[in-house]
Amino acid sequence: MAPSPSDPESESLRLKWDQRYRLAEDLPGPALVLLEHQHLLPPGGAALDLACGLGSNALWLAARGFRVTAWDLSPVAIERLAARAEERGLVVDAAVRDLIAEPPDPQSYDLILVTHFLERSLAPAIAAALRPGALLLYQTFSREAVSDRGPTDPAYRLAPNELLDLFPGLVVRAYRDEGRLGERTCGIRDIALLVAQRRQSDADPES
Repeated sequence: MAPSPSDPESESLRLKWDQRYRLAEDLPGPALVLLEHQHLLPPGGAALDLACGLGSNALWLAARGFRVTAWDLSPVAIERLAARAEERGLVVDAAVRDLIAEPPDPQSYDLILVTHFLERSLAPAIAAALRPGALLLYQTFSREAVSDRGPTDPAYRLAPNELLDLFPGLVVRAYRDEGRLGERTCGIRDIALLVAQRRQSDADPES
């Protein structure tokens, strides 16, 4: 059974992230998976920034005409995102939400973005929340890292090719998972990136 927002585990996570977001001074830039693959994005539509944090990606998408929903467990993060959206004249439907207890509804979004969040049990619900033809953009930390940035617990890091295994029913449009191969000071290191698309019709594997 998924934990409810009042469960001790959820409350502990909420307090942890509230503290981190309360102390954060600068808004990070948009995620690499967005910047590197913006040419693949649809011209607009309904977008979900799942586990949005302070919302730099949600703001980036809203500025480009998407109808953006942004969810996070942390009220502090959502409050700061809502304030920044208002300052910039952008519309973002930002809400506090326990994603494990309340995953997205099926076929609800034209684009779903997940960055630096890994809850493996949510993968089927995330894939199901894509409309036919919709895109999933996913970026998070990998175990084959060359630096110490990111979580120390390997449970919150991806094994090699794990993103492909988590979303087997989607069509892969772009994928990067370079590990420790070759010259480690070059390339995209410490993270894995995936851009994948739901087929237009399950009955048409070539669509």
